[in-house]
Amino acid sequence: MSSSAPRGLIGSARRALRVLEIVASEGDGVSAKAVARRAGFTLSTTYHLLNTLVHDGYLVRLGHGRGFGLGYRLGTLYQRLCDELDVDDAVREELGALHRKARAAAYFSVLRGTQVVVAAVADSARYPRAQPMDFGFHEAAHATAFGKVLLAALTPKQRRDYLEATGMPKLTERTNVRLSDLSRELQQVRRSGLARDIEEFQPELACVSAPVRGADNRVRGAVAFSVPVTEFAHRRCELEHYVSQGATRLSLVLAGSTGAGPASISAV
Repeated sequence: MSSSAPRGLIGSARRALRVLEIVASEGDGVSAKAVARRAGFTLSTTYHLLNTLVHDGYLVRLGHGRGFGLGYRLGTLYQRLCDELDVDDAVREELGALHRKARAAAYFSVLRGTQVVVAAVADSARYPRAQPMDFGFHEAAHATAFGKVLLAALTPKQRRDYLEATGMPKLTERTNVRLSDLSRELQQVRRSGLARDIEEFQPELACVSAPVRGADNRVRGAVAFSVPVTEFAHRRCELEHYVSQGATRLSLVLAGSTGAGPASISAV
């Protein structure tokens, strides 16, 4: 456990969540001894935590001494989170189609409260996602193309408050860390309907993104593609066409839903 953690945290809860994360990363069949070794807990403590998580449905004990695996209760929690982020099967299917058409990892992100969060990802072994941009990733909005799209939809005060809370860390030599410079870039994003990230989030990675709107024309999210920067150099026009087309298609999907949903952003 980190010595810099704030006061008031429940140690046993954090240990149980650590065990859950280890089982998830190891996959079906991980043994109690392996979990204890990775977590740095005693075997007795690990068994207590595993048994508690099994009892409550977050883990399962596999038959014939095959160790532990994720429990079925997690599926309900995952589905509820997807619902909160306005992600359903239609959105995932459309994102998968865009990934195959563009031949690039595809992302759908939303603004949930005060966090820009990746709500869905479509990729493959040939066109893998950028790490750690997985479901639930909620960092570095100032340095990602989809983050810029969503920041551009905020009022200046909303954007300033957001960035004061999250900060603008310098992730690469090309990361923009000045609010005034970012604000000028976001004005261009609003005018063009496109945002780019050329090695701002990670070296050798390039992304392009466009806003996804609901039936009321409010920004509901952003669709983005990522590719190696060397590939982006000669596919830029093609990828920008696909991301604009993809944003339109996802907007049509979302326009069929009722209400603005928690991820909606008022256009300014």
